[in-house]
Amino acid sequence: MAPEVWAGPPEVAGALSRAEAALTAATIAEWQLPSGMIPWFPGGHADPWNHVEAAMALAVAGRRAEAEAAYQWLADIQRPDGSWHQYYVADGPEKHKLDANVIAYAATGVWHHYLLHGDRGFLAAMAPVVTGAIDFVLGLQTPRGEILWARHPDGTPWPFALLTGSSSIAHSLRCALAVSRELGVERPGWELALARLAYTIRHCGREAFAPKDRWAMDWYYPVLSGVIDGTAGRSRLAGGYSTFVRDGEGVRCVSDREWVTTAETCECAMAFAAAGDRARALELFEWAQKLRDPDGRYRTGVAFPDQVAFPPDERTTYSAAAVILAADALEGRSPASSLFTDKRPLPAILNLDPTGPDQASVNQRRR
Repeated sequence: MAPEVWAGPPEVAGALSRAEAALTAATIAEWQLPSGMIPWFPGGHADPWNHVEAAMALAVAGRRAEAEAAYQWLADIQRPDGSWHQYYVADGPEKHKLDANVIAYAATGVWHHYLLHGDRGFLAAMAPVVTGAIDFVLGLQTPRGEILWARHPDGTPWPFALLTGSSSIAHSLRCALAVSRELGVERPGWELALARLAYTIRHCGREAFAPKDRWAMDWYYPVLSGVIDGTAGRSRLAGGYSTFVRDGEGVRCVSDREWVTTAETCECAMAFAAAGDRARALELFEWAQKLRDPDGRYRTGVAFPDQVAFPPDERTTYSAAAVILAADALEGRSPASSLFTDKRPLPAILNLDPTGPDQASVNQRRR
Protein backbone atom coordinates (compact mmCIF):
# COMPACT_ATOMS: atom_id res chain seq x y z
CA MET A 1 0.00 0.00 0.00
CA ALA A 2 1.03 3.64 -0.22
CA PRO A 3 3.69 5.27 1.99
CA GLU A 4 2.63 6.84 5.28
CA VAL A 5 3.05 10.37 3.93
CA TRP A 6 2.53 11.49 0.36
CA ALA A 7 4.59 14.60 -0.29
CA GLY A 8 3.03 15.95 -3.55
CA PRO A 9 2.19 18.21 -5.32
CA PRO A 10 2.07 17.17 -9.01
CA GLU A 11 3.50 18.86 -12.06
CA VAL A 12 2.92 18.68 -15.81
CA ALA A 13 5.98 19.67 -17.79
CA GLY A 14 5.44 22.79 -19.84
CA ALA A 15 2.00 23.46 -18.34
CA LEU A 16 2.06 23.51 -14.53
CA SER A 17 5.10 23.46 -12.27
CA ARG A 18 5.21 21.81 -8.87
CA ALA A 19 5.48 25.23 -7.24
CA GLU A 20 2.43 26.47 -9.15
CA ALA A 21 0.40 23.41 -8.09
CA ALA A 22 1.47 23.96 -4.48
CA LEU A 23 0.35 27.59 -4.68
CA THR A 24 -3.03 26.51 -6.04
CA ALA A 25 -3.46 23.99 -3.22
CA ALA A 26 -2.61 26.75 -0.74
CA THR A 27 -5.48 28.84 -2.13
CA ILE A 28 -7.90 25.99 -1.40
CA ALA A 29 -6.55 25.60 2.13
CA GLU A 30 -6.76 29.35 2.69
CA TRP A 31 -10.51 29.31 2.05
CA GLN A 32 -11.22 26.19 4.13
CA LEU A 33 -13.24 26.98 7.26
CA PRO A 34 -12.15 25.96 10.79
CA SER A 35 -14.93 23.33 10.73
CA GLY A 36 -13.21 21.63 7.79
CA MET A 37 -15.83 22.74 5.27
CA ILE A 38 -14.46 23.93 1.92
CA PRO A 39 -16.78 26.50 0.34
CA TRP A 40 -16.69 27.39 -3.32
CA PHE A 41 -15.35 30.81 -2.33
CA PRO A 42 -15.32 32.96 0.83
CA GLY A 43 -18.84 33.57 2.05
CA GLY A 44 -20.23 31.04 -0.40
CA HIS A 45 -21.75 27.63 0.05
CA ALA A 46 -20.24 24.16 -0.11
CA ASP A 47 -21.71 21.03 -1.59
CA PRO A 48 -20.36 17.64 -0.51
CA TRP A 49 -19.32 16.65 -4.06
CA ASN A 50 -17.09 19.66 -4.70
CA HIS A 51 -15.99 19.59 -1.06
CA VAL A 52 -14.65 16.06 -1.62
CA GLU A 53 -13.03 17.15 -4.90
CA ALA A 54 -11.18 19.86 -3.00
CA ALA A 55 -10.19 17.43 -0.22
CA MET A 56 -8.68 15.06 -2.79
CA ALA A 57 -6.71 17.92 -4.31
CA LEU A 58 -5.40 18.97 -0.90
CA ALA A 59 -4.29 15.40 -0.21
CA VAL A 60 -2.54 15.10 -3.58
CA ALA A 61 -0.68 18.33 -2.86
CA GLY A 62 0.61 16.99 0.44
CA ARG A 63 -1.87 18.78 2.70
CA ARG A 64 -3.01 15.69 4.54
CA ALA A 65 -4.21 17.42 7.71
CA GLU A 66 -6.48 19.78 5.81
CA ALA A 67 -7.85 16.91 3.72
CA GLU A 68 -8.63 14.84 6.80
CA ALA A 69 -10.33 17.83 8.43
CA ALA A 70 -12.54 17.99 5.33
CA TYR A 71 -13.51 14.31 5.67
CA GLN A 72 -14.15 14.76 9.38
CA TRP A 73 -16.56 17.58 8.57
CA LEU A 74 -18.47 15.19 6.32
CA ALA A 75 -18.59 12.55 9.05
CA ASP A 76 -19.71 15.10 11.63
CA ILE A 77 -22.66 16.41 9.60
CA GLN A 78 -23.86 13.17 7.96
CA ARG A 79 -27.57 12.64 8.51
CA PRO A 80 -28.77 9.48 10.29
CA ASP A 81 -30.04 8.11 6.97
CA GLY A 82 -26.53 8.33 5.46
CA SER A 83 -27.16 11.40 3.33
CA TRP A 84 -26.06 15.02 3.19
CA HIS A 85 -27.98 18.05 2.05
CA GLN A 86 -27.16 19.52 -1.34
CA TYR A 87 -25.64 22.79 -0.07
CA TYR A 88 -24.23 24.05 3.21
CA VAL A 89 -23.10 27.40 4.51
CA ALA A 90 -20.98 27.98 7.59
CA ASP A 91 -23.87 27.64 10.05
CA GLY A 92 -25.70 24.70 8.49
CA PRO A 93 -27.70 23.49 5.48
CA GLU A 94 -28.64 26.01 2.80
CA LYS A 95 -30.54 23.80 0.33
CA HIS A 96 -32.10 20.71 1.82
CA LYS A 97 -32.49 18.49 -1.24
CA LEU A 98 -30.63 15.14 -0.96
CA ASP A 99 -28.69 14.71 -4.21
CA ALA A 100 -27.63 11.10 -4.89
CA ASN A 101 -24.44 11.88 -6.81
CA VAL A 102 -23.33 14.45 -4.24
CA ILE A 103 -23.81 11.85 -1.51
CA ALA A 104 -22.10 8.94 -3.28
CA TYR A 105 -18.92 10.90 -4.02
CA ALA A 106 -17.73 10.55 -0.44
CA ALA A 107 -16.74 6.96 -1.32
CA THR A 108 -14.47 8.18 -4.11
CA GLY A 109 -12.73 10.60 -1.78
CA VAL A 110 -12.23 8.05 0.99
CA TRP A 111 -10.72 5.47 -1.35
CA HIS A 112 -8.53 8.13 -2.97
CA HIS A 113 -7.20 9.17 0.44
CA TYR A 114 -6.44 5.57 1.36
CA LEU A 115 -4.57 5.03 -1.90
CA LEU A 116 -2.37 8.01 -1.03
CA HIS A 117 -1.63 7.17 2.59
CA GLY A 118 -2.48 3.53 3.25
CA ASP A 119 -3.98 4.48 6.61
CA ARG A 120 -6.27 1.63 7.67
CA GLY A 121 -7.38 3.57 10.74
CA PHE A 122 -8.73 6.32 8.49
CA LEU A 123 -10.37 3.74 6.23
CA ALA A 124 -12.03 1.92 9.11
CA ALA A 125 -13.27 5.18 10.63
CA MET A 126 -14.76 6.37 7.33
CA ALA A 127 -16.19 3.00 6.24
CA PRO A 128 -19.52 3.50 8.14
CA VAL A 129 -19.82 6.93 6.52
CA VAL A 130 -19.35 5.36 3.08
CA THR A 131 -21.77 2.52 3.85
CA GLY A 132 -24.49 4.87 5.01
CA ALA A 133 -24.06 7.07 1.95
CA ILE A 134 -24.14 4.21 -0.55
CA ASP A 135 -27.13 2.53 1.08
CA PHE A 136 -29.03 5.82 0.86
CA VAL A 137 -28.09 6.28 -2.80
CA LEU A 138 -29.10 2.75 -3.77
CA GLY A 139 -32.49 3.40 -2.25
CA LEU A 140 -32.99 5.67 -5.28
CA GLN A 141 -32.20 2.99 -7.87
CA THR A 142 -35.07 2.13 -10.19
CA PRO A 143 -35.92 -1.44 -11.22
CA ARG A 144 -34.29 -0.72 -14.58
CA GLY A 145 -31.03 0.38 -12.97
CA GLU A 146 -30.61 4.15 -13.16
CA ILE A 147 -30.29 6.21 -9.96
CA LEU A 148 -32.90 8.91 -9.49
CA TRP A 149 -31.42 12.35 -9.08
CA ALA A 150 -32.43 13.14 -5.51
CA ARG A 151 -34.96 13.06 -2.69
CA HIS A 152 -36.89 15.99 -1.34
CA PRO A 153 -36.34 16.60 2.39
CA ASP A 154 -39.60 14.77 3.09
CA GLY A 155 -38.22 11.65 1.39
CA THR A 156 -40.14 11.97 -1.89
CA PRO A 157 -37.85 10.99 -4.79
CA TRP A 158 -37.34 13.12 -7.86
CA PRO A 159 -39.03 11.53 -10.89
CA PHE A 160 -35.99 11.38 -13.21
CA ALA A 161 -32.34 10.37 -13.37
CA LEU A 162 -29.32 12.19 -14.81
CA LEU A 163 -26.72 10.49 -16.99
CA THR A 164 -23.82 12.47 -15.52
CA GLY A 165 -24.89 11.76 -11.97
CA SER A 166 -25.51 8.07 -12.55
CA SER A 167 -22.13 7.73 -14.29
CA SER A 168 -20.32 9.40 -11.39
CA ILE A 169 -22.23 7.19 -8.95
CA ALA A 170 -21.03 4.10 -10.84
CA HIS A 171 -17.44 5.12 -10.19
CA SER A 172 -18.22 5.91 -6.55
CA LEU A 173 -19.82 2.49 -6.17
CA ARG A 174 -16.61 0.83 -7.36
CA CYS A 175 -14.65 2.89 -4.85
CA ALA A 176 -17.10 1.91 -2.11
CA LEU A 177 -16.68 -1.76 -3.05
CA ALA A 178 -12.91 -1.30 -2.86
CA VAL A 179 -13.24 0.20 0.64
CA SER A 180 -15.35 -2.73 1.81
CA ARG A 181 -13.14 -5.38 0.25
CA GLU A 182 -10.02 -3.85 1.77
CA LEU A 183 -11.71 -4.27 5.16
CA GLY A 184 -12.79 -7.84 4.38
CA VAL A 185 -16.48 -7.14 3.77
CA GLU A 186 -18.21 -8.46 0.65
CA ARG A 187 -21.12 -6.47 -0.78
CA PRO A 188 -22.91 -8.62 -3.38
CA GLY A 189 -25.93 -6.32 -3.34
CA TRP A 190 -23.75 -3.34 -4.25
CA GLU A 191 -22.07 -5.36 -7.01
CA LEU A 192 -25.42 -6.22 -8.57
CA ALA A 193 -26.62 -2.63 -8.23
CA LEU A 194 -23.46 -1.45 -10.00
CA ALA A 195 -23.93 -3.99 -12.80
CA ARG A 196 -27.53 -2.87 -13.35
CA LEU A 197 -26.53 0.78 -13.29
CA ALA A 198 -23.71 0.27 -15.80
CA TYR A 199 -25.93 -1.75 -18.12
CA THR A 200 -28.52 1.01 -18.11
CA ILE A 201 -25.93 3.70 -18.86
CA ARG A 202 -24.49 1.67 -21.73
CA HIS A 203 -27.71 0.45 -23.32
CA CYS A 204 -30.78 2.46 -22.28
CA GLY A 205 -29.71 6.03 -23.01
CA ARG A 206 -32.58 8.40 -23.64
CA GLU A 207 -35.20 6.10 -22.16
CA ALA A 208 -33.53 6.16 -18.75
CA PHE A 209 -32.15 9.69 -18.38
CA ALA A 210 -33.45 13.23 -18.58
CA PRO A 211 -32.45 14.93 -21.86
CA LYS A 212 -29.30 16.88 -21.07
CA ASP A 213 -27.48 16.44 -24.38
CA ARG A 214 -26.44 20.10 -24.42
CA TRP A 215 -24.30 19.64 -21.31
CA ALA A 216 -20.68 18.57 -21.77
CA MET A 217 -20.69 16.38 -18.69
CA ASP A 218 -23.30 14.09 -20.26
CA TRP A 219 -20.85 13.66 -23.15
CA TYR A 220 -17.65 12.78 -21.30
CA TYR A 221 -18.75 11.49 -17.88
CA PRO A 222 -19.68 7.96 -19.01
CA VAL A 223 -16.07 7.68 -20.23
CA LEU A 224 -14.47 9.44 -17.25
CA SER A 225 -16.36 7.11 -14.92
CA GLY A 226 -15.13 4.03 -16.76
CA VAL A 227 -18.61 2.76 -17.62
CA ILE A 228 -18.03 3.26 -21.35
CA ASP A 229 -14.44 2.43 -22.22
CA GLY A 230 -12.24 1.01 -24.95
CA THR A 231 -13.33 1.57 -28.54
CA ALA A 232 -16.79 2.71 -27.45
CA GLY A 233 -15.29 5.32 -25.15
CA ARG A 234 -12.97 6.68 -27.79
CA SER A 235 -15.82 6.83 -30.29
CA ARG A 236 -18.03 8.70 -27.82
CA LEU A 237 -15.35 11.32 -27.14
CA ALA A 238 -14.60 11.76 -30.83
CA GLY A 239 -18.28 12.14 -31.65
CA GLY A 240 -18.84 15.05 -29.27
CA TYR A 241 -15.52 16.83 -29.57
CA SER A 242 -16.48 19.47 -32.13
CA THR A 243 -19.76 20.15 -30.29
CA PHE A 244 -18.28 20.81 -26.88
CA VAL A 245 -14.68 21.93 -27.39
CA ARG A 246 -13.72 25.46 -28.34
CA ASP A 247 -10.41 24.90 -30.06
CA GLY A 248 -7.50 26.48 -28.25
CA GLU A 249 -9.60 27.46 -25.23
CA GLY A 250 -11.28 24.49 -23.54
CA VAL A 251 -14.60 22.74 -22.98
CA ARG A 252 -17.96 24.51 -23.12
CA CYS A 253 -20.15 23.73 -20.15
CA VAL A 254 -23.17 23.86 -22.48
CA SER A 255 -22.80 23.21 -26.20
CA ASP A 256 -24.69 26.31 -27.40
CA ARG A 257 -23.12 28.75 -24.94
CA GLU A 258 -19.64 30.17 -25.52
CA TRP A 259 -18.65 29.63 -21.90
CA VAL A 260 -15.51 27.58 -21.32
CA THR A 261 -14.90 26.34 -17.78
CA THR A 262 -11.82 25.21 -15.91
CA ALA A 263 -13.47 22.20 -14.25
CA GLU A 264 -15.08 20.77 -17.38
CA THR A 265 -11.87 21.21 -19.35
CA CYS A 266 -9.78 19.39 -16.75
CA GLU A 267 -12.33 16.62 -16.22
CA CYS A 268 -12.55 16.13 -19.97
CA ALA A 269 -8.76 15.95 -20.11
CA MET A 270 -8.91 13.05 -17.65
CA ALA A 271 -11.60 11.38 -19.76
CA PHE A 272 -9.33 11.52 -22.80
CA ALA A 273 -6.46 10.16 -20.70
CA ALA A 274 -8.73 7.32 -19.59
CA ALA A 275 -9.52 6.60 -23.23
CA GLY A 276 -5.80 6.40 -24.05
CA ASP A 277 -5.47 9.74 -25.85
CA ARG A 278 -2.76 11.38 -23.77
CA ALA A 279 -1.92 13.96 -26.43
CA ARG A 280 -5.45 15.34 -26.43
CA ALA A 281 -5.57 15.21 -22.63
CA LEU A 282 -2.39 17.27 -22.36
CA GLU A 283 -3.67 19.77 -24.89
CA LEU A 284 -6.87 20.34 -22.96
CA PHE A 285 -4.96 20.66 -19.70
CA GLU A 286 -2.66 23.26 -21.24
CA TRP A 287 -5.65 25.27 -22.45
CA ALA A 288 -7.10 25.25 -18.93
CA GLN A 289 -4.03 27.15 -17.73
CA LYS A 290 -5.32 30.21 -19.58
CA LEU A 291 -7.88 30.51 -16.77
CA ARG A 292 -5.19 30.69 -14.07
CA ASP A 293 -4.61 33.92 -12.18
CA PRO A 294 -1.19 34.98 -10.87
CA ASP A 295 -2.20 34.16 -7.29
CA GLY A 296 -2.75 30.50 -8.23
CA ARG A 297 -6.54 30.59 -8.27
CA TYR A 298 -8.60 29.61 -11.30
CA ARG A 299 -11.55 31.40 -12.80
CA THR A 300 -14.67 29.29 -12.90
CA GLY A 301 -15.06 30.10 -16.57
CA VAL A 302 -14.51 32.54 -19.41
CA ALA A 303 -17.19 33.80 -21.80
CA PHE A 304 -16.42 34.45 -25.44
CA PRO A 305 -16.01 36.43 -27.64
CA ASP A 306 -15.20 39.06 -25.01
CA GLN A 307 -12.97 36.68 -22.99
CA VAL A 308 -14.32 37.90 -19.66
CA ALA A 309 -14.51 35.90 -16.47
CA PHE A 310 -17.95 34.39 -15.95
CA PRO A 311 -19.44 34.52 -13.42
CA PRO A 312 -17.69 37.88 -13.04
CA ASP A 313 -14.72 37.78 -10.67
CA GLU A 314 -15.56 34.23 -9.54
CA ARG A 315 -12.67 31.93 -8.60
CA THR A 316 -13.67 28.60 -7.11
CA THR A 317 -12.01 25.96 -4.98
CA TYR A 318 -13.53 23.20 -7.09
CA SER A 319 -11.96 24.67 -10.25
CA ALA A 320 -8.56 24.71 -8.56
CA ALA A 321 -9.14 21.14 -7.35
CA ALA A 322 -9.95 19.88 -10.85
CA VAL A 323 -6.63 21.29 -12.09
CA ILE A 324 -4.64 19.54 -9.36
CA LEU A 325 -6.39 16.21 -9.87
CA ALA A 326 -5.91 16.39 -13.64
CA ALA A 327 -2.24 17.24 -13.15
CA ASP A 328 -1.83 14.24 -10.87
CA ALA A 329 -3.56 11.99 -13.38
CA LEU A 330 -1.33 13.20 -16.21
CA GLU A 331 1.89 13.01 -14.20
CA GLY A 332 1.06 9.53 -12.91
CA ARG A 333 3.37 9.78 -9.89
CA SER A 334 1.13 9.50 -6.84
CA PRO A 335 -0.42 6.21 -5.66
CA ALA A 336 -3.87 7.65 -6.44
CA SER A 337 -3.03 9.18 -9.82
CA SER A 338 -4.77 6.51 -11.90
CA LEU A 339 -8.06 6.51 -10.00
CA PHE A 340 -9.82 8.48 -12.73
CA THR A 341 -7.87 7.17 -15.72
CA ASP A 342 -7.42 3.41 -15.18
CA LYS A 343 -10.32 1.61 -13.56
CA ARG A 344 -8.82 -1.89 -13.77
CA PRO A 345 -7.50 -1.89 -10.18
CA LEU A 346 -11.05 -1.24 -8.94
CA PRO A 347 -13.59 -4.04 -8.43
CA ALA A 348 -14.89 -5.11 -11.82
CA ILE A 349 -18.30 -4.24 -13.18
CA LEU A 350 -20.19 -7.48 -13.69
CA ASN A 351 -21.58 -7.70 -17.22
CA LEU A 352 -25.32 -8.35 -17.35
CA ASP A 353 -25.38 -8.57 -21.15
CA PRO A 354 -25.98 -12.27 -21.87
CA THR A 355 -24.42 -11.92 -25.32
CA GLY A 356 -21.14 -10.45 -24.06
CA PRO A 357 -18.21 -11.76 -22.02
CA ASP A 358 -18.22 -11.62 -18.27
CA GLN A 359 -16.42 -8.36 -17.44
CA ALA A 360 -14.68 -9.80 -14.40
CA SER A 361 -13.07 -12.42 -16.64
CA VAL A 362 -12.07 -9.76 -19.15
CA ASN A 363 -10.42 -7.66 -16.46
CA GLN A 364 -8.63 -10.69 -15.06
CA ARG A 365 -7.17 -11.49 -18.46
CA ARG A 366 -6.00 -7.88 -18.81
CA ARG A 367 -3.97 -8.26 -15.62
